[in-house]
Amino acid sequence: MERRKFLTTTALSAGSLALFGKRSFAAMLADPAYKITPLRNNVGIFTEQGGTIAYMVNKEGIVVVDAEFPNTAPHLIAELQKQSSQPFQWLINTHHHGDHTSGNIAFKGLVKNVAAHANSLTNQKAAAAKQKSEDKQLYPDTTFTDKWKIKVGDERITAHYFGAGHTNGDSFIHFEHANIVHCGDQVFNRLYPYIDRSAGASCKHWPLALEAALKQFDKNTIFVYGHAFDPVKVTGNTEDLKLMKDFMEKLVAYVDSGIKAGKSKADILATKSIPGVTEWNGGGIERILGAAYDELTGA
Repeated sequence: MERRKFLTTTALSAGSLALFGKRSFAAMLADPAYKITPLRNNVGIFTEQGGTIAYMVNKEGIVVVDAEFPNTAPHLIAELQKQSSQPFQWLINTHHHGDHTSGNIAFKGLVKNVAAHANSLTNQKAAAAKQKSEDKQLYPDTTFTDKWKIKVGDERITAHYFGAGHTNGDSFIHFEHANIVHCGDQVFNRLYPYIDRSAGASCKHWPLALEAALKQFDKNTIFVYGHAFDPVKVTGNTEDLKLMKDFMEKLVAYVDSGIKAGKSKADILATKSIPGVTEWNGGGIERILGAAYDELTGA
């Protein structure tokens, strides 16, 4: 299917693409070239459309974290097959959104196992049923709750679940030897996030999940982010996680203070910037204010 038609007609775009501002969406429609970026110790990232993919290639096999879209995942697969004749051992999903999992189907018949948090699988199935796209899915066959680990060659890969944030099924995937962590959409680097309350997101708990991540990983960790306002800055360090945590805390505090002051939802949604927040950009500030308001009022 031609890319413009795919992006504008697919049902997943309502959630997955809602997080982008006009500038980023226009950039996606401009048919950007994909990019492979090695990081360290056989681990790298792939970027084209949607959520950033991480990959690892070693003498025992290939591991991929997230899968973008059905028309972009084959580009990654082809590039990795140029690097290695080893099998695809694992595909791991950080969470269920279509810009991270709809490309799973491209791995059908190639990858031995697909893994994700149990809530991510539940959400993926629910979303597919709603969109009537069950036949276009490759669901995880392995699920976990708090923690899960595997070993492929000399690399140990651990998944950590620290509770709800972007959804109720987001995990941090740690390549321990390389000390690289894919944060999924628990980090939108300097970009207003998408908060999926229909899938159990929590503005209040999100900073607590990030605090747990900061305690689990160290200052030498390279972090991979699902999205960034500057597309080049989808990797970074603990300072980015601290800023994301601070952003979510300020969002909740601002909306909570408005509710206590008797402001209506319309009043709060009219806000053009969140006090104390200077580095976050993109479209959709009304969306995140509304998500926080609904959570705090129990709407």
